[in-house]
Amino acid sequence: MKIYHNQLDSTLRQGFKPVWLVFGDEPWQKDNSLAVIKNHAKSQGFSEIIRFSSDTSFDWQQLLDEYQSLSLFASQRIIEVELTTVKVGDAGNKALLALAERLTQDANSGHAPQDVIFIFHGAKLDAASANRKWFKSLSQIGCYLPLYDIELKVMPQWLNNQARQLQLNISPELNALLIELFEGNLLALAQELDKLVLLFGSQAISIEQAEQLIIKQAKFNPFQVIDALLRGDCAKCITMLDQLQQEGMAPAQLIWVFHKEINQLYTMLNQLAQGESIANIYKQYRIWDKRKPLYQHALTHIKLDNVKRAMMRIADIDLLSKTSSEFNIFILLADLCITLYHGEKTAAFSLNYG
Repeated sequence: MKIYHNQLDSTLRQGFKPVWLVFGDEPWQKDNSLAVIKNHAKSQGFSEIIRFSSDTSFDWQQLLDEYQSLSLFASQRIIEVELTTVKVGDAGNKALLALAERLTQDANSGHAPQDVIFIFHGAKLDAASANRKWFKSLSQIGCYLPLYDIELKVMPQWLNNQARQLQLNISPELNALLIELFEGNLLALAQELDKLVLLFGSQAISIEQAEQLIIKQAKFNPFQVIDALLRGDCAKCITMLDQLQQEGMAPAQLIWVFHKEINQLYTMLNQLAQGESIANIYKQYRIWDKRKPLYQHALTHIKLDNVKRAMMRIADIDLLSKTSSEFNIFILLADLCITLYHGEKTAAFSLNYG
């Protein structure tokens, strides 16, 4: 069974699950999910936690042995397994498949023991790992909880829910400020909320009080910059680029992502001009449903001539990044974002890239 983070509480209330699979790279959701699952289990009498970490010398047979053994300390146990890599190797595949088969047999027997809970967690799964037989078998008898970054449009709701749980009095203005300051860094935002609870409790917090206390800790990655670019939000792109420069991101990482995206937009626009349907283009480039509105906006508002200008500029930026230290690559990338939507205006300004 596959669920999402906002379904976790209701799923736990539905009854015992022998296996939980928690995978993703968003740190707050991972910490929160593991804590919620374990706290719920403890409230049901699972007082002992046995932890394993799958390093290169890990003996996978330990998992099956532990499941079949009797505890000396508690009748109900949580067996927590951190997968340091989702590629578990042949030994891991065999052991996990054997464990899944044993758990399935016990579940189908009609008198399955409900004294052991397995929690597997690790980084984001690739498609191949999620389709492995052992993983699919475990998820069928338990719950798979993939963790994704919370989209900006649902951040206000998430923040209000957190404030409600903490009995924190946050105005809509403060909600907006916190999202602006902590976008892309959910863990830091959650910690900031805990700090506000300690300082203010349930009393109202003014914008002035918050501004004196809160430190900007927004974190972005190159793919978020691309999403903002597809939305046509050039101001947001420039803000993100400035933040990434302050964090010391290597320009080469950004250049590669921009180069790939701009070339794809060029090909897409050419295909549209030749009569190809947008549905076929989405299928060809494997554009997910939730990303289709981004591309719909970009393909509607970006002109082919401006993409050509952007392609020439990204080529110049790539060359300059490798041959010269006289140019601020992040400023040139900001100009690139503007060129993609307003190239007919920026073409009048010679930046003399080369």
